[in-house]
Amino acid sequence: MSQLVWFRTDLRIHDHPALHAAAEHGPVTAVFLLSPAQWQEHDEAAVKVDFWLRNLAELGKALQALGIPLLIRTAERWAQAPQVLLELAQELSLDQLHFNDEYGLNEAARDEATAQAFAEAGLKVHRYLDQTLFAPGTVLTKSGGYFKVFGQFKKTCLSRLELGLPTPLPAPRKQKSPSTPADTLPDTIDGFAAISAELQKRWPAGETAARERLQAFIRDDLDDYHQARDIPSEPGTSQLSAYLNAGVLSPRQCLHAAVEANQGQLSGGSQGATTWITELLWREFYRHVLVGYPWVSRNQPFNRELAALPWRDDSAGLEAWQQGRTGIPIIDAAMRQLLQTGWMHNRMRMLTAMFLCKNLLIDWREGERWFMRHLIDGDLASNNGGWQWSASTGTDSVPYFRVFNPHTQALKIDARGDYVRTWVPELADLKGKAVHTPGARYLTPLVDLGESRQRALAAYRGLAKRADTKKPD
Repeated sequence: MSQLVWFRTDLRIHDHPALHAAAEHGPVTAVFLLSPAQWQEHDEAAVKVDFWLRNLAELGKALQALGIPLLIRTAERWAQAPQVLLELAQELSLDQLHFNDEYGLNEAARDEATAQAFAEAGLKVHRYLDQTLFAPGTVLTKSGGYFKVFGQFKKTCLSRLELGLPTPLPAPRKQKSPSTPADTLPDTIDGFAAISAELQKRWPAGETAARERLQAFIRDDLDDYHQARDIPSEPGTSQLSAYLNAGVLSPRQCLHAAVEANQGQLSGGSQGATTWITELLWREFYRHVLVGYPWVSRNQPFNRELAALPWRDDSAGLEAWQQGRTGIPIIDAAMRQLLQTGWMHNRMRMLTAMFLCKNLLIDWREGERWFMRHLIDGDLASNNGGWQWSASTGTDSVPYFRVFNPHTQALKIDARGDYVRTWVPELADLKGKAVHTPGARYLTPLVDLGESRQRALAAYRGLAKRADTKKPD
């Protein structure tokens, strides 16, 4: 029987559950749907779409070596996906459709509609766990609900992983030459800006590049990760998020590499290794939250009692933050890094997010959208979770009264000023920590840090008091 494998954000041949299973059943044809209108509605960044296309080209080569043709079809919006896929299956007499599950609200609706359309046509659909280590709905509290606290979620996951790690799958065997030729892959997509060759070099495409980056991180940086990850001027993070987001690497491959380097231990041993494993579980946690509390996909705060926070309407302040011109050097450095590279250091994501939400008191959704429009690793679950953490509206989020002071943080994580000098060149001649207090030679800060902190605390406290008065005795 002939199999159709639908690739999405799982652009690899190794440890690909749908591809592996399909190849066991019969000859395989692969398909990828271009959905530019849907991507624009989802605020996908041009640099991310470019990364998808470059990885798609590498995937096409890898599939060709296995005798599997990669076809390209267009479904401008995902509502068209069921019909496009069904017509393709009927045209090529393909009997079964295989794909790995995705968990965003619109992704899940698309997949359900596709499964229903195929079932009504008498064709079989097979769906697989891939993006997470555990299927959402299988890691639950004792009362049967989804976790709201990461620490408890992590403990439960680790206890289950101690019983055995999920095993990465090999690439499928080569099949006979296909009767259907592969399609020519696009280099660009209308509506998304072209990306410079210099920027593309920062993020080489393909499984080989991804696995080399993983191996280099495990070899050179894993043991020091728990310390080096907080220094934005140092290459102390894995920088694997773009590959995980596009599915060029799987979470199982990353977990296995970390545990193997830690002599088989999930906890204990190397503090760097256990810290990185914890970060992989944070990624897992936010995907489970996406399914268990679906309103976070609908532009709503996880804590719905905070939906009425009195955010400021400050278009000039928002634009200054977006362009890295707030007058706070460490904030501006991070925002310019984002604009120039499509990536931002994780510690800086928290710092810039909290500055927007707390010091400027601008709605976290404005920042969430801006990050998605510019990040090569922009991820619905992790980006939303991170922004709601910083805004104190999310699950397991930072308490509202905890507000990072950018200046204090800068002296701690960029003590020599190297990070600021790299991304704010007009301050490059200032030595050491003087770069963080440039005075009149730099932009006037948008806000006084102390006063703006008090303003934010008053706003949050006021809403908390109103919520308390509405509660029944």
